[in-house]
Amino acid sequence: MTRIDAKFAKLRAEGRKGFVAYIMAGDPDHETSLAVLKGLPGAGVDVIELGVPFTDPMADGPTIQLAGQRALDGGQTLRKTLDMVRALRAGDDTTPVVLMGYYNPIYIMGVETFLAEAKDAGVDGLIVVDLPPEEDPELCIPAQKAGLNFIRLATPTTDDRRLPVVLQNTSGFVYYVSITGITGAAAAQATDVGPEVARIKAQTDLPVIVGFGIRTPEAAEAIAGVADGAVVGSAIVERIAAGDSPETVLAFVKSLADGAHRA
Repeated sequence: MTRIDAKFAKLRAEGRKGFVAYIMAGDPDHETSLAVLKGLPGAGVDVIELGVPFTDPMADGPTIQLAGQRALDGGQTLRKTLDMVRALRAGDDTTPVVLMGYYNPIYIMGVETFLAEAKDAGVDGLIVVDLPPEEDPELCIPAQKAGLNFIRLATPTTDDRRLPVVLQNTSGFVYYVSITGITGAAAAQATDVGPEVARIKAQTDLPVIVGFGIRTPEAAEAIAGVADGAVVGSAIVERIAAGDSPETVLAFVKSLADGAHRA
């Protein structure tokens, strides 16, 4: 059982919904990013999604793209991102960490080397948005064998014929993208999301966590109310981009987590 499996089993046993927070590793600089990362569990975050900066982030909107560029400009690399996870693990051995990004940096490092280093650093799962199920032998299956969850995205355009393919080798949780398009593009609506979550849950026992378009505690509560939890990324990254202190960012994160936990 991974930390992700254990976390959602605990939440389920307590009858609670989960809150997942995304930040970009190295944004706006290493020190600030690490301070926010270390503070996320205390702000009520159940699972941390740590973005790996990449030069061509095709699924991301301007907010996340700019965060990645700031991180790259500051010298952030995949190895430095793994070092951030190690630094978190020095004081926290329970909060799940999922690396979210694109395949190219992993391919450059080498899959075998990356998986060994990720496992050693304390990474629990991967979301690699540009590797479809047809490419599962490339990374997904080796990751599962190494003891890492491979989390897949389902979207409003994932129809009933495609959904079983998407779910086949998914583990940890299913990330349902509440809107079509890029991150930060529109507001998620619980009335639209609820039936889609039910459709996915009819085909899997995995938790379904909903992200994209959640910007307020009220929205986090509404979305978590129709799913197993909510993910917020762009709204947090915007606070970091605005120059808010780690303490101010974490206070905002806590308000979002409190919203999801009220559901």
